Amino acid sequence: MTAEQVETDPAGERLRRWRLVLGGDTADGTGCALSGRDAAMDGALTALYDKSGRAGSRRDRSAGLGASAPSVARWLGDIRTYFPSSVVQVMQRDAIGRLGLASLLLEPEMLEAVEADVHLVGTLLSLSKAMPETTKETARAVVRKVVEDLEKRLATRTRATLTGALDRSTRTGRPRHHDIDWNRTIAANLKHYLPEHRTVVPERLVGYGRASRSVKKEVILCIDQSGSMAASVVHASVFGAVLASMRSIDTRLVVFDTSVVDLTDQLDDPVDVLFGVQLGGGTDINRALAYCQSQITRPSETVVVLISDLYEGGIRNEMLKRVAAMKAAGVQFVTLLALSDEGAPAYDREHAAALAALDTPAFACTPDLFPEVMAAAIERRPLPVPDAG
Repeated sequence: MTAEQVETDPAGERLRRWRLVLGGDTADGTGCALSGRDAAMDGALTALYDKSGRAGSRRDRSAGLGASAPSVARWLGDIRTYFPSSVVQVMQRDAIGRLGLASLLLEPEMLEAVEADVHLVGTLLSLSKAMPETTKETARAVVRKVVEDLEKRLATRTRATLTGALDRSTRTGRPRHHDIDWNRTIAANLKHYLPEHRTVVPERLVGYGRASRSVKKEVILCIDQSGSMAASVVHASVFGAVLASMRSIDTRLVVFDTSVVDLTDQLDDPVDVLFGVQLGGGTDINRALAYCQSQITRPSETVVVLISDLYEGGIRNEMLKRVAAMKAAGVQFVTLLALSDEGAPAYDREHAAALAALDTPAFACTPDLFPEVMAAAIERRPLPVPDAG
């Protein structure tokens, strides 16, 4: 069956799709031949996903990508021609993992050909120490593009959500009518309940104030920079820069593996933050929390956000004691297993359960949910923990 016949035959269209999925082995059973654009798409898929990866193999149209920079560059151009951006990003990620093409990203020409996304940034950061000077400027440009795209998507909503939370977290005893917090007002006046009228007569109003430009809250982002947390590091750095731009929030950004690095002074440029990160290595959460604890000056006005898969290489009991001590002092403590669109990575379930027992549930958070999580922490209300089901 030819491609022209397929276009006017629904059954043929199904065969065509199965043919693209199955890859054209003699046993695929479709009997469908591809030509033109379909054949080119099939070739791009086979170059990456053909298990044999050998020229002259049963799939004689594929020689694989090998380690040839020119062939990879052509393949990158092909997939950008034939597939949407979201699919291109997945295929690039698979190519780096399946075919060991990370070293080719050290070449400026190759970097200019790829589709930039959060996962590519993570790969570049892991290669940054081995990156030649001729490549670093190109790599920074790629990272900056991704960071700027994330800021455009996330910054406005984050600022609006947190500004509202800061306003609501400020209480006043003489609120305007539309600023009255009715739940708190009723709770404060229950003793004035009139049974005969079945109503509460409020003698004292409790309302939302308006946050001034002075610092109202302190936020410490404590980020695990182990290799599995790459996407979280990228998103957290962008959010850190957004929070640092808000005058009412004093933001500190701390990254850690077995050592601790405070990158707060670089928050005005998240690209600098990211290139100050060293992905990989061990993990000492206890040491990182000890440093964060030493930076807290106003516990009741502080939110600490730990972003980690909780695989602790330090002293587990000390880590839990620090969390308990911070919470007892009035700190709002948030534990995120990931800050990305991919859900929770593999994580230490025993440590997560121990934190939950301290009333600190550990959960994965998408970038779109993060402003709501921070708003809840600032207002000291229950966190919007996603349904695990």
